[in-house]
Amino acid sequence: MRSLVFSLFIGGLAGCSSIPTSAGEDLNAIIADYEALKVDIGDSDSVAEDEISPDWQDISPDYQAKLTAGLVKLQNRLEKVDKTSLSEDDALNLAILKTIVDDRVSLAEFDEARIPFTGDWGFQAEIVFDVSRTRLKSEDDAKALIARIRAIPDYLDAHEANMRRGLETGFVSYQDPLDTVMEQIRDQISKAPEESDLFAPFRALPAGLSAEIESEAKAAIAEALAGFSETLTFLETEYSPKIRKMPGVVELAGGKAYYRAVLASHTTRADLTPEEVHEVGQAEVARIRAEMEAIIEEVGFEGSFSEFLAFLRTDPQFYPKSSNELMARAARLSKDIDLKMPEFFGKLPRLSYGVEPVPDSIAPGYTTGRYVGGDPSTGRAGIYWVNTYALDQRPYYELPALTAHEAVPGHHHQISLAQELTDVPDFRKNYYATSFGEGWGLYSEYLGREMDLYKTPYERFGQLSMEMWRACRLVADTGMHWYGWSREEGEACFRENSALAELNIKTEVTRYIGWPGQATAYKMGELTIKALREEAEIALGDAFDIREFHDVVLEKGALPLDVLEARVRAWIAEK
Repeated sequence: MRSLVFSLFIGGLAGCSSIPTSAGEDLNAIIADYEALKVDIGDSDSVAEDEISPDWQDISPDYQAKLTAGLVKLQNRLEKVDKTSLSEDDALNLAILKTIVDDRVSLAEFDEARIPFTGDWGFQAEIVFDVSRTRLKSEDDAKALIARIRAIPDYLDAHEANMRRGLETGFVSYQDPLDTVMEQIRDQISKAPEESDLFAPFRALPAGLSAEIESEAKAAIAEALAGFSETLTFLETEYSPKIRKMPGVVELAGGKAYYRAVLASHTTRADLTPEEVHEVGQAEVARIRAEMEAIIEEVGFEGSFSEFLAFLRTDPQFYPKSSNELMARAARLSKDIDLKMPEFFGKLPRLSYGVEPVPDSIAPGYTTGRYVGGDPSTGRAGIYWVNTYALDQRPYYELPALTAHEAVPGHHHQISLAQELTDVPDFRKNYYATSFGEGWGLYSEYLGREMDLYKTPYERFGQLSMEMWRACRLVADTGMHWYGWSREEGEACFRENSALAELNIKTEVTRYIGWPGQATAYKMGELTIKALREEAEIALGDAFDIREFHDVVLEKGALPLDVLEARVRAWIAEK
């Protein structure tokens, strides 16, 4: 596709196709200084880089203050960039970097490090995931990893210090996310060093490495597990008695301002109010519910809506009999979608992906599925994780939509294309706007209809149920964090309107409690992409090409929603 003449009417940005002059050079210097700060961008889980660092991230308040000060300086410099002579890509670089920096500066005042876990993720899972997925190619790698493992107790102490600051200031977790953290730590410390997930890389040592390496690894892991044990004691005896009484952050000092900030961060929409998000959620619940009722009538079910949900949640025909059976179905669905991809996309990523179960160490409190990004530069494939814990809570009728979201055309397709971008700064390849990435994932579930992915009425109902799940997120997230709802009130929308299994409802609402605002990004992003597609179809008529539209949405990597709108509209105007 020929280069777009791209105009951004956002914050005074105006684009043209000329080569950047001094303004571009100034922007390039800012980008270099930003990347030198090594800011950890994005919320998505990603595999560790090939180089093994013996140290963990510095999470001390002093370091974070220095980082924020550096970002404020960059923020001021970004405001002074001459926007009149930027190329399309430089205009995008500026718009995206400004969004990232503004976002980080805005959230810095709330000191989120005081609650370092979300429910299905956190410091306890990050450590195990990081170490267990490390590849050892040499003795130097092994020694570096052992040093990293020996540094775990100090890293845990740093998190403990941040949580103590939370206790002192009243910025603390609710019980449910904390319970998941403590359960996962108990699971780790119950194992001998050689049985620990931290020992996984040493089970496949390169040929020729001495038994001494293995012995050193076990000793280091024993120290790390002792550190986890001390952290668990702190959580049980000091932290747990002082948690907040309500699930939402609204009761915390500055809680309303904090929620507005995280809502803007995850949706990339600073103008959105919690009230507006809540209203959108209620409207979407009503629309989807009507489509679900039509399918119940189609299959001839004699009973109420709630009785149909009970039928779906309990009938054995809808559930796998073994983990292998579930994994085989997920793998087959993935290949079925792969076959359809060229019909809907002009460009496909080079990086492949695999299907694996969620690791046992985190599966009980983990979401039903997730994508783990690969790395094309090191030959590491992406992974579509499927949760095989509690098989009676993993219905087949939801699996096609889950696969479309997490694998292709969802996260693997979108993230891998972004990783393969050329002639763009590294931060563009790694940037993950939640509303863009998760909005694309939810749109991909909808696209599954056009791919003929849902073969039965129950699978079509499952897709609607998954969409209802995201609509209810808008209602529940704002309900708990803005309106002060109880957990039970937050769960009601899912239980009354979706076929989600009870364990999924409990696990998911725990995540929304621990990660305010994030759950709203899915629907807000999907609705934006759908609206842009409808706008393009109306404007272009017979000239509309679904493959070209999808490529335009994805070809520049993740974008803030306002930048995406400007880009698609520029494409429509050019066509």
